[in-house]
Amino acid sequence: MSLSLPSRQEIAARLADPAVMARAGATASDDAEHWLAAERPGGPVPAAVLVPITWHSNTPGVLLTLRSSRLSSHAGQVAFPGGRIEPGETAEAAALREAAEEVGLDPRLPRIRGTLPDHMTGTGYRVTPVVAFLDPPFNLTPDPSEVQAIFELPLSVLMDPAAPMRRSTEWRGRMRDYWVWPHDDHLIWGATATILVNLARVLRD
Repeated sequence: MSLSLPSRQEIAARLADPAVMARAGATASDDAEHWLAAERPGGPVPAAVLVPITWHSNTPGVLLTLRSSRLSSHAGQVAFPGGRIEPGETAEAAALREAAEEVGLDPRLPRIRGTLPDHMTGTGYRVTPVVAFLDPPFNLTPDPSEVQAIFELPLSVLMDPAAPMRRSTEWRGRMRDYWVWPHDDHLIWGATATILVNLARVLRD
């Protein structure tokens, strides 16, 4: 089955449409409920990730990273470029700064088109996904201390309602459900997969 891809104009319009964004809605991992119940002083940590849609002529996609296996947290997992929002910083500025630090992306190149609803992680971060358009050519130089590889998930996969799969596993005595996106080389799951599901809800008609 051939899936038609939305145009840049259509994506921008959907990101600006309150009804479409309401269909997406805020998300949270199962562990986020336990973190919130603990009422840690200071509340959730604000963070942002850049969700770059790359407009290659034949195969547009979403840029992702594989985190370094040497990191102390979430090592070897698939992620968007991103991190904490510094005091006085907007989510958009934080996402661009982190992308520059992690993959060497020139912050002047992404064209920000909107944000997805926040995602609350089990580790206490409230993540704002910042969606941007990225036109080739662009040069990326990953920081080896943070990023092991850079790759893309084709937009055609994101548009396929049958692509994301719901899996379950037992962890810490409870059954946990999570999303997984198909990729030949990498396991896309966790917060990244959930954010991609929300993006897909916005992109699909």
